Amino acid sequence: MMKREIQNVIITGPTGVMGIAIIKMCIARNIGVLAICRKGSPRLSALPKGKSVTIIEADMDDYEYLKLPKDRKYDACFHLAWEGTFGEKRNDMQVQVKNIQNTLHALKLAYAAGCKVFVGAGSQAEYGRKNERITPLLSTNPETGYGIAKLCAGYMTRLESKKKGIDHIWMRVLSVFGPGDGENTLIESTISKLINQERVPLTAGEQIWDYIYSSDAAEAFLLAAEYGVSGKVYCLGSGKARQLKDYVKSIKNMIGGNGQLGFGDIPYSENQVMCLYADISELEKDTGFRTKVPFEEGIKEILELKRNIP
Repeated sequence: MMKREIQNVIITGPTGVMGIAIIKMCIARNIGVLAICRKGSPRLSALPKGKSVTIIEADMDDYEYLKLPKDRKYDACFHLAWEGTFGEKRNDMQVQVKNIQNTLHALKLAYAAGCKVFVGAGSQAEYGRKNERITPLLSTNPETGYGIAKLCAGYMTRLESKKKGIDHIWMRVLSVFGPGDGENTLIESTISKLINQERVPLTAGEQIWDYIYSSDAAEAFLLAAEYGVSGKVYCLGSGKARQLKDYVKSIKNMIGGNGQLGFGDIPYSENQVMCLYADISELEKDTGFRTKVPFEEGIKEILELKRNIP
């Protein structure tokens, strides 16, 4: 696969943990970034600053008619934006149908901007519950509106990309953690409660899980834009699996203190996913991607950043 030269990129949904990491990596590599952020987003201040970063505030509904600056040509679009990723909205079908439409509009925007490749953020939710390692070719059986919509958006943008002559990559993301993550995620809430010497309510923690640090996830997205095979689906995780209780015990050991881990405080949900880890061999083979940051090293970086915040 010949390398696609990436000098300027578009990122939708840039204020999440993955978007922030991608922008940081682009700044380090002198890649220009156009970050399209939701209007009035409270997380706007979290975006990395740099001369190469331009921010436009626009809602997803605006993508279809959005006019981009004409002073530069764009090479890749990373579509991360999505509404209704948590709670009841995951099964709000009107919200999820709109996400499919807006993903198609993001592709239209990428085409108008001259992008060579469209890289969409899919989800492990496209597979439903599995008891085996997740591979790109594993059968899909989504059980939520969110998973169904992600699967549909991936298929539809792949077909539309072919019509428009844009390369298409779909990254089915498992569990990313890192600076700028949501406060209600397992990693962030565990860290916050342990720092505050509180008890952390948890399930029994027997789930087999695969966490990837945000800087590794960002590199995977950039490598996929440069070397990914058009039309392919890639699974994105570390490729290494541990029980969830091992992850949180490791965090507890690093923080210390009198906070407690409340294993068993929370019962498993009816549709609890018990096995979630990725086969990243196709991603490695096609792009040369390798994970660099072990879980404990990622947690160390997060804790150091928290200690340096006034």
